[in-house]
Amino acid sequence: MNNNYYTISDFTKKLKLKFDNDIELKYVFLKGEISNFKAHTRGHYYFSLKDDNSKINAIMFSFQTKNINFLPKDGMKVFVEGKVSIYEATGGYQIYVEKMFEDGVGDLHKKFEELKKKLANLGVFDEKYKKKIPKYPSNIGIITAPTGAAIRDILSTIKRRYNVCNTYLFPALVQGEGAKESLVKQIKKAQEFDLDVIILGRGGGSIEDLWAFNEEIVAKAIFDSKIPIISAVGHEVDFTIADFVADLRAPTPTGAAEMAVPNLVDVKFHISTIENMLNKNIYNLFKNKKEKLEYLTNSYILKNPLSLYEIKEQKLSNSLENLKVNINHILKNKNHSFELLKSKLQLLNPLSILDNGYSVVMKNEKVIKDIDDVFIDDVLKIRLSKGNLKVVVKEKE
Repeated sequence: MNNNYYTISDFTKKLKLKFDNDIELKYVFLKGEISNFKAHTRGHYYFSLKDDNSKINAIMFSFQTKNINFLPKDGMKVFVEGKVSIYEATGGYQIYVEKMFEDGVGDLHKKFEELKKKLANLGVFDEKYKKKIPKYPSNIGIITAPTGAAIRDILSTIKRRYNVCNTYLFPALVQGEGAKESLVKQIKKAQEFDLDVIILGRGGGSIEDLWAFNEEIVAKAIFDSKIPIISAVGHEVDFTIADFVADLRAPTPTGAAEMAVPNLVDVKFHISTIENMLNKNIYNLFKNKKEKLEYLTNSYILKNPLSLYEIKEQKLSNSLENLKVNINHILKNKNHSFELLKSKLQLLNPLSILDNGYSVVMKNEKVIKDIDDVFIDDVLKIRLSKGNLKVVVKEKE
């Protein structure tokens, strides 16, 4: 019997390995018509893609389906991107879809991805360039169409939440020919006003409707704005280049208004809390100062000011007594030291021997040690213990 027979599982794994290692199958671009579409309760999409001659099974997991802004259905022509692999349980090959676009807008999505990549490489989306949205704005600029749901939602939300600020509308075209130029013009015009924040956006629509917010000149105007900009384009699932460039992205125009202003009720509550805290701190401060004043007022020193003098006088007296004792002690020590030194000097004094009956003979203030240094009739000086004598030499022996 031939030993080269595979089990079905082993052969399927071998095929899957070939599929998974094929570079051309790791990311493919397909177009076709949806059939047998099923949306799972967990958010996954299961369907087939077909053309006139062939069909391929497809699956799109829930974390990918969240990124598309339309609901697929049978008969819809679409573009999909993803990898092709073998599903081992059935042995059939299928595409794991990562991106899906409606037919007719594929070129726009391609342009979108290319511009997004270009601006990302330039650092336009970097967090370090994002300006902080002020917490309590006084003046808010709104760049959108002057009519429609977007402006109504923004104004009504601001009025409901924070009616103490001013709003300024900069009407602009938000779709169609001339829209990108209109948006850029109004962004630049808004820079001339004393605005704290700008809300830029419009209501929902197809990718074609939102395309003005995917234009490079609009992205540059947003990036160059000195005033913080909140983008509010379309619905939560809609993403535009403006969203990535703006300092803050809101899911909807209403959401942008909520991000732009605080709730006045919360602000008042916060102010009330701070006011209560300050009043409490001031009360405690006055209470402590009052207690300290009462303590000082009732102190013995203030009631008996002379006692302070008495205490100082007593300290001075004690100091003087101590000083006198110290001086006497020092004098006593010095006298003792003096006597000791005197005794030592006395022992070393060569004249001390005179007290024992000796004398010193000098000639011309020089001590005579040898008889040969003296001659007859020389006048000599004899120093005694008490007094001096002058004598004349009469004889030498």
